Amino acid sequence: MTARDFVWGVSTAAYQIEGAVAEDGRGPSIWDTRCRTKGGVSDGSSGDVACDHYHRWREDVALLRAIGVGAYRFSVGWPRVLPRGRGAANEAGLAFYDRLIDALLEAGIEPWLTLYHWDLPQALDDLGGWTSRDCAGWFADYAALVAGRYGDRVKRFITFNEFSVFTLFGYAIPWAAPGVTDRAAHLKAVHHVNLAHGAAVDVVRALVPGASIGAIHNRQIVIPEGDLEENREPAALLDEHWNLVFPDPQILGFYPPRTAAAIEPYVKAGDMARIRRPVDWFGLNHYGPIFAKADPNFVWGYGWGSPPEGSPDHGFGWPIFPEAFRDELTLIARRYRLPIVVTENGCNTDDAPDANGEVHDPRRILYLKLYVQAMRDAMAAGADVRGYFLWSLLDCFEWGNGYGPKFGIVHVDRETQKRTLKDSARWYAEMIRTARKDP
Repeated sequence: MTARDFVWGVSTAAYQIEGAVAEDGRGPSIWDTRCRTKGGVSDGSSGDVACDHYHRWREDVALLRAIGVGAYRFSVGWPRVLPRGRGAANEAGLAFYDRLIDALLEAGIEPWLTLYHWDLPQALDDLGGWTSRDCAGWFADYAALVAGRYGDRVKRFITFNEFSVFTLFGYAIPWAAPGVTDRAAHLKAVHHVNLAHGAAVDVVRALVPGASIGAIHNRQIVIPEGDLEENREPAALLDEHWNLVFPDPQILGFYPPRTAAAIEPYVKAGDMARIRRPVDWFGLNHYGPIFAKADPNFVWGYGWGSPPEGSPDHGFGWPIFPEAFRDELTLIARRYRLPIVVTENGCNTDDAPDANGEVHDPRRILYLKLYVQAMRDAMAAGADVRGYFLWSLLDCFEWGNGYGPKFGIVHVDRETQKRTLKDSARWYAEMIRTARKDP
């Protein structure tokens, strides 16, 4: 692979940017419900309007073109195309993504389509959601609808974004929708999502000739807080739930040891073969390491600890350790032996337009320089990294944290929806241009 073949892109997600949650036949999702639950989102906000991408998608495609990315990773909103999660499709919702995909292709930008980025239709959650084994079949039917509609133009498909985050935070630790705290529910969700992934791989493979299929895992080294003995076992269990319970069965064919016995009651004959379906690349979302500690208040007995005092961070507790990114890439390359695509990496900074209307974000630029170099170091050491997608194009709705965190390289005014390129967008554009000149 030459430098010119390397994919530089940005990522977004439907609920975080689209808005228009009650327009053109879209049904409610579990995040619509979460946002209307007291305490569900820290600032009391929602994705009702978000970045109004549903109406401003042309402007956003023009931004992508101006920055010069070669690819754009977006998600299809399941409740926008299937308002009740199954049954009759919503033509208006399907047509929205037709327009977006066609515009991307006309702009010379490759669409990378994520099937699931956390917006489970509320109607399916009412039937048990991911705790129901039936959800794997519902997801396969949804995948068939999407692949059949867009597979003539889209060849890059992602089954799920960050399996561990939405299952752990949704079913064991109440930090995300649907806000359940139950060990059995968490284990069922893990296994059923794995089954759904395997089914979707087979569906897309059958319907889209030449499809390139991957799945996205949020992986970060888990470090016992303070290097204390009492935090070692909690850290080991969190490592399984965060880093291993999805890629290990999907790629290697088994659950990690601490989880295997607990999940066994929900595994039926033939399940592991249904889960272990061949994928073409490994998607990695990474921001920094996790520090773990014992915490009896959580159902699994572990909790999030603090990094060593004085460690640099994003501004809301996420530590900045580019060497952990380098090491994670080399570990994945050795363990799973697949090409790797970095599908999310980025930095939260507190930035806003100055008196001249410009947005300066030097901390984000420094972070990106450090992490891109760490990626290149991993590649020099043998990791087969094929692409890098920055999170995110726009300052958007950041789930339970609302609109406080700002990960975008484009500032979005919450009142006017005006888009403003930040210094980091110009830096990224120049870096991409320079990288493409390399042999």
